[in-house]
Amino acid sequence: MAGSVDVLAPDSSINGTTKSLSEVFNSKAFISDHVPLVAGENGIGKGEAQNGTENGERKIVLGKNIHTMCLEISEPDIDDEVTGEREAYMASVLAKYKKSLTERTKYHLGYPYNLDFDYEALSQLQHFSINNLGDPFIESNYGVHSRQFEVGVLDWFARLWELEKDEYWGYITNCGTEGNLHGILVGREVFPDGILYASQESHYSVFKAARMYRMECVKIDTLCSGEIDCDDFKAKLLCHKDKPAIVNVNIGNFLLLSHSLMHFLSPFLLWLLHINISGTTVKGAVDDLDLVIKKLEEAGFSHDRFYIHCDGALFGLMLPFVKRAPKVSFKKPIGSVSVSGHKFVGCPMPCGVQITRSEHVKALSRNVEYLSSRDATIMGSRNGHAPIFLWYNLNMKGYRGFQKEVQKCLRNAHYFKGRLVDAGIGAMLNELSSTVVFERPHDEEFVHRWQLACEGNIAHVVVMPNVTIEKLDAFLNELVQKREEWFRDGKCQPYCIASAVGHKNCLCAIHR
Repeated sequence: MAGSVDVLAPDSSINGTTKSLSEVFNSKAFISDHVPLVAGENGIGKGEAQNGTENGERKIVLGKNIHTMCLEISEPDIDDEVTGEREAYMASVLAKYKKSLTERTKYHLGYPYNLDFDYEALSQLQHFSINNLGDPFIESNYGVHSRQFEVGVLDWFARLWELEKDEYWGYITNCGTEGNLHGILVGREVFPDGILYASQESHYSVFKAARMYRMECVKIDTLCSGEIDCDDFKAKLLCHKDKPAIVNVNIGNFLLLSHSLMHFLSPFLLWLLHINISGTTVKGAVDDLDLVIKKLEEAGFSHDRFYIHCDGALFGLMLPFVKRAPKVSFKKPIGSVSVSGHKFVGCPMPCGVQITRSEHVKALSRNVEYLSSRDATIMGSRNGHAPIFLWYNLNMKGYRGFQKEVQKCLRNAHYFKGRLVDAGIGAMLNELSSTVVFERPHDEEFVHRWQLACEGNIAHVVVMPNVTIEKLDAFLNELVQKREEWFRDGKCQPYCIASAVGHKNCLCAIHR
């Protein structure tokens, strides 16, 4: 399986008295003192660290109340400058914190962040307050900005997605969620009475957008793989044929539109189709866009009534380098694309890239005299350091570097899934995904140690460039050892994950 995914070669045409310090950063101390919260208990740590259920539903175990471990700020004493005790204390706090970060990074597997990067060369810029407030393409009166880097990054992604410089608009966002909020906001501005459709396994930011914009939202059922249930989608469309729709779709064919649909795109849109190629949050599943469009046709919606936004939070920068994955391209009838910069690219702060056709952003744009610029973004002030980090990384790696990293991630994901199954642990890996889903561990201490993302009876590991074979082996060896302890007396049994990932992927006592 490791060699079953082909990776594209790069396109050469696209370039590129001293206070005592508490053990607040000690991971083991944190775990032993861990009193997780249970949703619905007013945010105070009264819940039990169990994976049990209540009234047939699993309790949601929340993390520790940070007020029990926060670092208070105290006013300096008059003689602090003379003794230097405060500086020594703060230095010791930061040193311990750095040690904790190193340790937690070593045991990071559950979230889609590439932690393998080195930006030491950019440390000289941390002395400046770099702010890209306003439109990236129009310089404001605030001169300490990095727009020249930001537009360079945007040009790189516009070329990747095949959109000409004079036809696109975009900006560096603060995170992937902001990309979703921006795309859905465009749709809401154009169609104020539109209904938002999204599969129940879509990223939580989609439903946050619905709440923020007070949009009616219809959740669509999903299959066991995590893909949208298109029959349920059609049925719910038929119930609301009188209103425009804003549809969030996790793309399976990754914008593989049939050529017969291309010429129906209208510049004046009555329907916003918001497309998510980041995969579902937990399973990494992606939907079949062609089937979604077919269901739209069957429900009586004409082709000139949609606008497509592609949410490529994680996989948006991986898929261009996989042969069997159709390209994300503005030569197809899409309106905008967004990716996260702190995920596959690897950036020390959350950030993202949003690209849209210039004609669409007019619905949001307002000139602001105070800035001497234009406002078309979600945020006002924007992190001016993030574009520089992205620019630096893109220059260092280029398309060839990302190609190699994609190949490594997919190969390691197939390896890990195979090892889980060989160890008798139910697991699933969607095609073209680096997210491996498996049985949820039986105690929250183990989940916390490895920073796993869990939902119901399943957990997942996202294989990123920093996740090596050695790290996967270490995790699996520890998991196997823990399972022997959990299941030794027969009181505990492996979770059944058939309802979440299908019978063929479950290795519980019933489905083994």
